[in-house]
Amino acid sequence: MKISAQFATSMDSPHHIATAEQLGYDRAWLFDTPHESPDVWMMLALAAERTSTIGLGPGVLVPTLRHPMVNASAAAALSALAPGRVAVAFGTGFAGARAMGAKPSTWTFLRDYVRTFHDLLAGGTVNWAGAQMQMMHPAGYAPPRPIDIPVLISALGPKGLAVAEELADGLFTVNGQTSFAPRFTWAALGVHGTVLRDGEPLNSDRVRATAGPGNALAYHATHEFGGDVTTLPAGDVWLNTINKSPDARRHLAIYDHHLVDLNDADATAWAAGSWKAIPQTTLTDTAAGIGERVIEFAAQGVTEIIYQPTGPDIPGELETFLAAIKK
Repeated sequence: MKISAQFATSMDSPHHIATAEQLGYDRAWLFDTPHESPDVWMMLALAAERTSTIGLGPGVLVPTLRHPMVNASAAAALSALAPGRVAVAFGTGFAGARAMGAKPSTWTFLRDYVRTFHDLLAGGTVNWAGAQMQMMHPAGYAPPRPIDIPVLISALGPKGLAVAEELADGLFTVNGQTSFAPRFTWAALGVHGTVLRDGEPLNSDRVRATAGPGNALAYHATHEFGGDVTTLPAGDVWLNTINKSPDARRHLAIYDHHLVDLNDADATAWAAGSWKAIPQTTLTDTAAGIGERVIEFAAQGVTEIIYQPTGPDIPGELETFLAAIKK
């Protein structure tokens, strides 16, 4: 199994990716979240200049944020900076769309978008929005076409699975959803959490900083996908806090500090006991326990674990997590 890292894109991401390479991580993925992050392609380009072996890619790109030519050109440029190291993942848009009050794209739109992205990199002439276009980059402006960049698709349901099986080189999934993994030779699973210290309680300040954002993701996702948040520990507290925001601004309250820290609702729920969900919502355990769970993921068909560290010591979290995996 490959062990990769994923980061909430920040100005420090190039440094964190260089650290991940030094530690031995196979690939680094960056979020496409312009509402709270610097541009994902800019940070990946800087990371490419500071590294030589680690794989690089945006995970996941949100199609509605950019014209397909923009992403194709950016992917080509990154491929020139990091030959053979680039992969790209697409999704319909969770935080990257909803945090700005927009709806996720449809699977039909994503299918057309990914096919267009692929055909552009292959050097073809494609039709998009009623017009023909192709990559016309001269020598020195992009690598010559065709440009071979693997594409993963984030899919949790049957519609997404159908698109991934049709167009993708692999599956990109999160939240412990491994049921589709055996259908793919490349099945990447994103995880959050931390390695517990001896005797460390789940509601410690350190666990709050390192696993709290991943735990909060379960509340955000349950709410946004139409589930019942009140089934989660302190879910009623979280929901009551969110519902204090006017409808037009509720998405701003939900996605404030998404996967970076706790927002007001997350912090209120934490104080009321949301931390009790951490063993189920994140990969938080002793070093031995994390190693066992990764073995279980591998048995379920996962071929790449993607760990997202959070908190004040991201290099330390990267080192401790990898050490747990290798024991």
